[in-house]
Amino acid sequence: MTAVVETPTPHTSVPLKLSLALGSGTVLQALNSSMIAVAIVPIATYFGSSSGTAWVISALYIATAVTAPAAGRLGSILGAKRVYLAGLGLIASGSILGSLAPSLGWLIAARILLGIGTATQYPNAMTVIREYADRHRTQTRSAIATLTICAQSVVALGPTLGGLLVGTLGWQSIMWVNLPLVVVTAVWVFFAAPSDSALPDRAGAAALFKSLDPLGIGLFLALTTSTMLFLLSLAEHAKWYLLPSTAFFAFLFVWWERRTASAFIDVRAVARNRALSMTLGRTLLTYTAFYCIFFGLPQWLQVARGMSPISAGLFMLPVAAIGIFATMSASRVYGKFGARVTLLIGTAALAVGGILIAFVESSSTPLVALLLIAAILGIPNGFNNMGNQNLINSVTTSADVGTAIGLYRTIQYIGANLAAVVIELTMRGTIDDAGLHRTGGTIAVIGIALLVGVVFSRTLRSR
Repeated sequence: MTAVVETPTPHTSVPLKLSLALGSGTVLQALNSSMIAVAIVPIATYFGSSSGTAWVISALYIATAVTAPAAGRLGSILGAKRVYLAGLGLIASGSILGSLAPSLGWLIAARILLGIGTATQYPNAMTVIREYADRHRTQTRSAIATLTICAQSVVALGPTLGGLLVGTLGWQSIMWVNLPLVVVTAVWVFFAAPSDSALPDRAGAAALFKSLDPLGIGLFLALTTSTMLFLLSLAEHAKWYLLPSTAFFAFLFVWWERRTASAFIDVRAVARNRALSMTLGRTLLTYTAFYCIFFGLPQWLQVARGMSPISAGLFMLPVAAIGIFATMSASRVYGKFGARVTLLIGTAALAVGGILIAFVESSSTPLVALLLIAAILGIPNGFNNMGNQNLINSVTTSADVGTAIGLYRTIQYIGANLAAVVIELTMRGTIDDAGLHRTGGTIAVIGIALLVGVVFSRTLRSR
């Protein structure tokens, strides 16, 4: 992944119909990762046991984290549009399998299939947009803003929608709801997105397979899975034996990717591309803090404030509403002032939000004050995502952007698992005001660290 500098382009943008079509598919990942939170208890009741239900959530995260970079790489070789549409087919299959699952194991398998399918959407949407922009010399900022709005705003809407569906139609409804969205997106993208180049013939099939670096993908799968399994175990009983295996797979992966001529992830190039590596580091911290908010607040609202799942979900609407507004504003700020100012606004809001959670929120705090704090927490969702995603787009080539965005998504879900660990450690087994304050303090520390990093970052001086 060679660092590039984005050359000035005309003020024309990627067509809105294209970015909306691609964005409609990115909604599916957000929905399936967030709606499930309110369905866990009904699922446990349905199958007669709560044992293993945590994997219903984690299975999708792990599958997405592992698949996203591979999906981006596959799209750059086979055609981003083809892989995007194939992913929709996997989502439909996983949804049908999950809704008809006769056992918890089948449901977990369906969630893995859903994770693989949804992982194809964002990286290949970015590749389609970037290729279109390069071909027609248009700017990508507004298209990226559209994708970000579609993907991020739905995360906060998911619990509310999931609560309504589960409460009226049963937990299976959160699987069936994917099907009409898949059909609409498939038709929309088929007609709106430019056609891919021709597929390679049989003679090129072997070269294609080799270029995918199957051993590198396998080692990355092993490394990511081992890492995330260890992180998940920290919340209950730490599986320390996974640390040696994680280190071993990390060594093998880096050794192989440095050695092979067609690397799945060119680790040397990532290391050389300091702007990309620093952006991925910021992404990890940002999403750890965001998922602490996303997971921690609804739990506290239900336990400490006595809210119903639907009410707790509705409480998160200000995060979504402000997040949409913030994303649109961040797009303009990025275009006028660049990445540094965009990220400064987002990280400052994150730090302020964490401080308010740590020192203001309590079970006796007026609801209006809590809603205002929730609104503030929507700001970093828009500004940080816009800043980091536009940076990745500007410092990678069109051939590498799909893989880079795939890594971005992988980092995102590692952050989600880190957040689960942080919540468990800060809550200390009891969801109360003291635990929420410790969680807020952690968010504040992350926000301040990010703020300092943005202020003094050398890679952002020219951006």
